[in-house]
Amino acid sequence: MNPNLAALLAQTERAMTAATRADYHGETHVGVDLGTAYTVLLVLDETYRPLAGTYRFANVVRDGLVVDFIGAIDLLRDLKRQVEARLGFELTHAATGFPPGVPLAEVRATANVVRAAGFDCRAEIDEPSAANAILQIRDGAVVDVGGGTTGIAIVRDGRVIYTADEATGGTHFSLVIAGALNISFDEAEKLKVDAREQDRLYPLVRPVMEKVGTIVARHIFGHAVETIHLVGGAANFQGIGQVVEEMTGVETVIPAQPLFVTPLGIAMNDIDKHAK
Repeated sequence: MNPNLAALLAQTERAMTAATRADYHGETHVGVDLGTAYTVLLVLDETYRPLAGTYRFANVVRDGLVVDFIGAIDLLRDLKRQVEARLGFELTHAATGFPPGVPLAEVRATANVVRAAGFDCRAEIDEPSAANAILQIRDGAVVDVGGGTTGIAIVRDGRVIYTADEATGGTHFSLVIAGALNISFDEAEKLKVDAREQDRLYPLVRPVMEKVGTIVARHIFGHAVETIHLVGGAANFQGIGQVVEEMTGVETVIPAQPLFVTPLGIAMNDIDKHAK
């Protein structure tokens, strides 16, 4: 496990509201995470420390697939402008992520959104592997519970040996809440992310958490997994760690600010492969 993880995530949280070094003009590494629920843009400095970032809820991706190409481009352009204004210089390149198992055409579509928003897309990496670039797990499973899908990466000796991805994530929490309370999806989304409401909502969404746990259990079966590391926006919902642990029988831990783990790992992969 990365010994600097807590400090790195705390610095990322600060970077989401203001540039941590507004006078910085060195090399940058930029990550774009086009999620089903949240799109995150994060900038790291030359030593891979967070500089600035922002994120926004948007329905431009569904289950890892870009469903609103123009909307995704417009959103990312806006986020890019916001972060550039904080930093005082233009962002010209970025890496992006994708759920494991999506068709190659969809990986290209995600990269094309990044390019159309004004970046040179220098890398595409599957999301659980990106998360482990930050977690630095030697052995175990990294599970990225995003808005639309749950991605799994099994790590052995620091190397990802297996990845998988299935539909079910935070969007399904919101759909269940909306149906049970007879409210709109947007209202349900706001309730879901309010920590004060989560005890009340937990009985409604527990079956979805159990499905996430079942997905994870199926994919780690046959692998000697002793610890599951949950990341992604849906991992913020109180109780999900305990449910996944019950369903899998494997110790399950969640880092602080799990939404930012994968974007950090994506940004770390924004490297000029032609540099000497």
